[in-house]
Amino acid sequence: MDAEVTSLEEQLTEERAVLRALTDRVERLDARLAGDRAALVTAEKQRSESHIELRSSTQQVEHSREKLNRSRNERESNAAQREIEELRKVMRDKEEELSRFDLSISGLRGSIEAVESERTQVSDELRSKESAIQAKVAKLEVDKSAAGGGRDALVKRLPPVLYRRYEQIRAKRGTALAQTLDGTCNKCNIALPPQLYHRLRREPLLEQCPSCNRMIYFAPSSSPKPE
Repeated sequence: MDAEVTSLEEQLTEERAVLRALTDRVERLDARLAGDRAALVTAEKQRSESHIELRSSTQQVEHSREKLNRSRNERESNAAQREIEELRKVMRDKEEELSRFDLSISGLRGSIEAVESERTQVSDELRSKESAIQAKVAKLEVDKSAAGGGRDALVKRLPPVLYRRYEQIRAKRGTALAQTLDGTCNKCNIALPPQLYHRLRREPLLEQCPSCNRMIYFAPSSSPKPE
């Protein structure tokens, strides 16, 4: 009974893990989308500001050229020329900055498109599996309840010392019972001492496997005897 419940619990854990993994994946993709979209908004805003600054620098260059044309002496001419050169350098820097923003924006848009596609795929997979897995989990819960039903009544029929020993071993090993058919423990696959094996064959006893410490008993072959 306990072995069957353990098996069902493992199946429940596996099925819930599938749903949890898909849900976590959707949440991670949502977080990534939110981050990429926020970065895209920031990059587009910065690009717009740089573009405005570039236009302003272009206008300033035109204004400086007018000053150069109106210059009345060499000093005014040199000052206007230096101003134009500085503004041109600022314009080159802004143009390079705009190119970097364009590249970053293009990458972010491509990333958003790819993540949105992946999220759609994962969401579709989650929706297709969710109802089936939830139905399976519900059935496993019912089976688990049925498999464990009546356990308390059985426990009352056991000697308290035996039951405490059983629970202690089960807590450490996962399963407390082992069988032998041919002199080998079916849990740890270690051969039993011959004297112990023969004693188990002769009498309906619960002994302890020397290797894994589980409670072991002899289980005769279930194959039908020839008539």
